[in-house]
Amino acid sequence: MEKNKIENQYKKQKDDKTKKEQINENSDNIKKLCKCECECGCDKKDEFLESLCNEYQPIKDNLIQMLNEVQEHYGYVPMHAQKVLAEFLNVSMAEVYGVVTFYSRFTLKPKGKYNIAVCLGTACFVKGSQKIMDRLKERLKIEAGETTEDGRFSIEETRCVGACGLAPVFTVNGEVFGKATVQKLDEVLNELSSRE
Repeated sequence: MEKNKIENQYKKQKDDKTKKEQINENSDNIKKLCKCECECGCDKKDEFLESLCNEYQPIKDNLIQMLNEVQEHYGYVPMHAQKVLAEFLNVSMAEVYGVVTFYSRFTLKPKGKYNIAVCLGTACFVKGSQKIMDRLKERLKIEAGETTEDGRFSIEETRCVGACGLAPVFTVNGEVFGKATVQKLDEVLNELSSRE
């Protein structure tokens, strides 16, 4: 009995040592991965990604939560962040890309300072949201999913924002404008354009 107890303690210490070695190795790999990917030779590290990887366990189940944090931090999911997460979580780039493109929450392109989303769900569409979308595209001279050259505006099509009673609806950075009209859109755009 005493022999089994000693063997179990030895095994536990060995497992703890192995875990510490894996954490140290993982930490070194993260530091290598989180380097600036520009061609300038600055050798800067991406401190956000490094701290994000240190915050989570390297298990596949953490992918969506980590992507969410990347989306919040950068405003989109850049390719270098996808590479870091794939390496850290030991999943393929294809799997990371598949998750990013499957969920509408994530984007591959930076959004504008003012992200305007027009709901094209049934209730909004029936009440004229397509006219609002058409006017938005005309005014900004871009299509849905694009950002203006100056980086101020981007357009999104959404299916439902959960405000069907206020249809038609559009949002600006999450702020809901209900019972919307083309005239209301023009007023909002004029006000946003006059800011800085």
